[in-house]
Amino acid sequence: MIDIHCHILPEVDDGPKSWDVSQQMCRMAVADGIEHIVATPHANERYGYDREYLVGALEHLRQLVGSTPKLSLGCDFHFSYDNLQDVLLRPERYTIEGSRYLLVELSNYGIPVQINACFTKLGDKGITPVITHPERNPILQQAPQRVLQWVEQGCVVQVTASALTGSWGERVWRAAKWLLERDAVHVLASDAHDLEHRTPMLSAGRAAAEEFCSPQVAHALVDDNPRAIVSGQPLPYFPNPVSKS
Repeated sequence: MIDIHCHILPEVDDGPKSWDVSQQMCRMAVADGIEHIVATPHANERYGYDREYLVGALEHLRQLVGSTPKLSLGCDFHFSYDNLQDVLLRPERYTIEGSRYLLVELSNYGIPVQINACFTKLGDKGITPVITHPERNPILQQAPQRVLQWVEQGCVVQVTASALTGSWGERVWRAAKWLLERDAVHVLASDAHDLEHRTPMLSAGRAAAEEFCSPQVAHALVDDNPRAIVSGQPLPYFPNPVSKS
């Protein structure tokens, strides 16, 4: 399995507070069957995103943990006007390294009216938005059909693996299930931050996904599709979303 959304680097955002915790998180991930982690520090008003520093930090973590798990660098990109202008100029600063895939986090308090046009601008630059955890966004919980429209635009949807196990509560579980049943989920990721509450594990989410879709689709969500993302390739599993009541 490959985890494309994980706060594994210490002291750069609200993830682990020490290198020791980072190492323990890596070991926990490997024990769960995760072979590759994309480190995705926040880029928002609270946490500045210094790609050069983060490259060095990731290399230090590689030295600490060895060759397993494999580590890459990405970004938990908060969708704001300033960030959008910068990523359009310097996409390689924020995308998952070696690819044109960009994790995009939408605010829980407001989604820009022009969001569709923004996604189009990213697409015109060759950037594929990966919309992170829409099932946890209270606005999208009330209007999940918007996510289907974005998929039709070419956006990828990433759901939190633990959302499917009920760890985030029933409302989040129902939203994740709604998207999964409409073929509008392409990747499961941990969005891990620590060793206790938001852990770097995918296997339980994969097993839960199999209750709503085939084992082949569940496998695609944790292996085939994230493998394509870190390789910069088109997703092998990208069906047309199903608009059903």
